[in-house]
Amino acid sequence: MTSEPLLSEIEEQAELPVEDHSARNRLVIGLLLVSAFVVILNETIMGVAIPHLMADLNIPASSAQWLTSAFMLTMATVIPVTGFLLQRLNTRPVFILAMTLFSAGTLVSALAPGFPMLVVGRIVQASGTAVMMPLLMTTIMNLVPPHSRGKTMGNISIVISVAPAIGPTISGLILSSLDWRWLFLLVLPIALAALALGAAKIENVTVPSKAPLDVISVVLSAIGFGSFVFGISELGAPEAGATPLDPRVMLVAGAAVIAIFVWRQIHLQKQEKALLDLRTLQTKTFTIAAGMMAILMMSMFGVFILLPIYMLTVLHKTTLETGLLLLPGGLIMGLCAPFVGRLFDRYGPARLVIPGALLFSGVMWGLTFFLGPTTPIWVVLALHVAMSIGLALMFTPLFTVSLGSLPPKLYSHGSAIIGTTQQVAGAAGTTLYVAIMTWRAGILTQGEADAAAATVGGMQSAFFVGALISLAAVVASFYVRRPPVQPGAPPMGGH
Repeated sequence: MTSEPLLSEIEEQAELPVEDHSARNRLVIGLLLVSAFVVILNETIMGVAIPHLMADLNIPASSAQWLTSAFMLTMATVIPVTGFLLQRLNTRPVFILAMTLFSAGTLVSALAPGFPMLVVGRIVQASGTAVMMPLLMTTIMNLVPPHSRGKTMGNISIVISVAPAIGPTISGLILSSLDWRWLFLLVLPIALAALALGAAKIENVTVPSKAPLDVISVVLSAIGFGSFVFGISELGAPEAGATPLDPRVMLVAGAAVIAIFVWRQIHLQKQEKALLDLRTLQTKTFTIAAGMMAILMMSMFGVFILLPIYMLTVLHKTTLETGLLLLPGGLIMGLCAPFVGRLFDRYGPARLVIPGALLFSGVMWGLTFFLGPTTPIWVVLALHVAMSIGLALMFTPLFTVSLGSLPPKLYSHGSAIIGTTQQVAGAAGTTLYVAIMTWRAGILTQGEADAAAATVGGMQSAFFVGALISLAAVVASFYVRRPPVQPGAPPMGGH
């Protein structure tokens, strides 16, 4: 007899209007994507500007390299702490913090009277950048239901892959007619507009928790990752040994401190107090996907540093021509990303990641054997575009399956681990490729006077090592699977 009142109550509840947050969520994600694109762009925008800065500020190459190295160093130091920030604070204050830091760093850089203040500005910029990417990924994982994450993650892929790819192009265009300060002056109004719009429009869309802060872990993280990335960056610097600190000692010391940091996190995570919860690595899909992304970032940054050198010194292209030749690859990567996201939602990762890994590896072997002193520029362009397509096929699925395989409480930690891994891998890739090229070119120079041929030989050796590493990505691609829906993930209809 009690079934009729119960049925009536259920029907009444079913008729109650359900609050639709889809418009709010789209606005939040859109603002985060635009802001993240602006901040990530600055990671690679300084590379082409280094000759201009050396002349204008009267500094050697070893000092100028610090404008990029300090950025990567700060990113690697700050990102591990973002897992705590994203748990403890809400969406809006974290966004305001990130964009305020980035805007302030951009202003300091634009007005810098000399080199030291310019480095300070880059460090402040990087602090904001380090917070933005984990914020974007964690927010999307909390707002977007599993069945449509691929499409949204495709937009993240545009930010993470295209922004660094077109940084040198934009830099070349600006520097062809304007002073280096315009690299910051043109970005500043966009950053301030994003900050103002976000402060006015972004709503809090996550629920903070009382996450404890282990100060010892923060110190260990800063010293360990900072020393490690510094050691890697200095080993690959054009004038290695120009700093009083031995990069090899810093590298070993950093690795030792990271080992202590890892031990402490394993101990603290049993009490739910870890700064960076490493239980994420117990998930096979996350670990495989994160490992593949590390390989891709290592190769991508290595190629991005060597191809411009090849075009400038071997093919004798101008800075502007080099920037424009690298533009199609970045644009195609961006155009592919949304389609790849939709294909992922429909078919899963295997049909995208495996062909992408094979294409990417094929391009690395092509760079090894096809680049020479007289290679037609269309061959270089075709290889770069093909590599961009291969990367586009992999980035979106890998981001989606890596975080999607984790329970929601580990999203922020997973985002921080991926971000840290990318920075370390990017620094390692740059160092590895430059070191191998320099070593091999030095050997060839002793036997022949042709500098161009020696440079090409050095690059071929570097790309050969990269091609060997790419085979690991090919093998790993066969083990990437769509993860099951985790308990607590956003429902199929969204929030």
